[in-house]
Amino acid sequence: FLQVLNEKKLQEVDSLWKEFETPEKANKIVKLKHFEKFQDTTEALAASTALVEGKLSKNLKKILKKIVAKDAHEQLAVADAKLGGVIKDKLNLSCIHSPMVTELMRGIRSQVEGLITGLPSREMAAMCLGLAHSLSRYKLKFSPDKVDTMIIQAISLLDDLDKELNNYIMRCREWYGWHFPELGKIITDNLTYCKCVRKVGDRSNFASSDVSDILPEEIEEDVKAAAEISMGTEVSEEDINNIIHLCDQVIEISEYRTQLYDYLKNRMMAIAPNLTVMVGELVGARLIAHAGSLLNLAKHPASTVQLLGAEKALFRALKTKRDTPKFGLIYHASLVGQSNTKNKGKISRMLAAKTALTIRYDALGESTSAEMGAENRLKVETRLRLLEERGIRRISGTGKALAKTDKYQNKSEIKVFDPSGDSTLPVVSKKRKIQEVDEQDTEVPVKAKKFKAEMK
Repeated sequence: FLQVLNEKKLQEVDSLWKEFETPEKANKIVKLKHFEKFQDTTEALAASTALVEGKLSKNLKKILKKIVAKDAHEQLAVADAKLGGVIKDKLNLSCIHSPMVTELMRGIRSQVEGLITGLPSREMAAMCLGLAHSLSRYKLKFSPDKVDTMIIQAISLLDDLDKELNNYIMRCREWYGWHFPELGKIITDNLTYCKCVRKVGDRSNFASSDVSDILPEEIEEDVKAAAEISMGTEVSEEDINNIIHLCDQVIEISEYRTQLYDYLKNRMMAIAPNLTVMVGELVGARLIAHAGSLLNLAKHPASTVQLLGAEKALFRALKTKRDTPKFGLIYHASLVGQSNTKNKGKISRMLAAKTALTIRYDALGESTSAEMGAENRLKVETRLRLLEERGIRRISGTGKALAKTDKYQNKSEIKVFDPSGDSTLPVVSKKRKIQEVDEQDTEVPVKAKKFKAEMK
């Protein structure tokens, strides 16, 4: 606790920093009144945490009662307005918080080593560093469920596993297809295909093998029939062993992918339950990964959430002065997928608006329930149903005028044959034909006369 010696100089806020340029000048402004050390780092961490949260710790309360109660008529300058309100309510002490107090605290921190005697600078630096590390570690350990780094890593790994699985499965089908090409057309499921190849191996073993635990009875019969008349080439046992080893890799990666997906689903429900209900765990995780963290995503407006993932298309459209995209990563949400092509833009805009609300509720709220997300999803589903049924009424700007319906016009279903499309020749009027015939009659005698004249 420090006592202000010269209050007049505190009124000049802009030039107050000059009074703390040296320890000698600082000692003329404030004087140390009481100093009490913490017993250990744990006690210092508890006191610092309480100050950060704007709470009054037990030790601080005792000191305030002993020291400040003697000078109850004086005001107590506090750096945190919230803490000042708590002190005023519990101890009935007059507290002050203003820009002048902020500048004063800044000056005290800059010359704290000169104001507090008996503390070496090395010891002070070590104490500050240790407390800073403890406080940071406490904040990280405070809520491990709220650490969204796990979600970002999990969704990135899930995408990598999907790419690797596709490459492995394509290679497995192509490799074994040289030996038994008909099997790829009969078994369409990739995991079932790999399990079947791993269990049987050479196609000649299909006749004596029982794969009823992998394939249905009808498909099993088709596979055995195709194996007898297969057009594939013969391969060695070493080739089959390598193909089986590749199938083992595909099956193991598929099982791990399923486990990772369950982990991601549980983690998303713990960190962002309302976001998960709105757009699903995969789309929600991709939005968080694209923004960097859940808190960064909460700072984005709804329009940005709608276009996250489509930045390249957006700037290309702005540069070429064409239509901007209507959706980004949010396009893969189930609600957007349910709507038809005409309404996808409207639904994605409304879904982005509701999703932005749920993200802020998850990031900044204290509740862990998903009721808000369920309510907003129901609103979007109702809006989607109205758009699909074309049941939207146009209401005026004030909302008081009644909706106007279009005038009913009866359209006959009887179709009349149109003969104009039959002939492709140009239509000429009768008068024009008669005129052309008369002109031809008048031109013929002239030619005859000329001919006679030439003969003479």
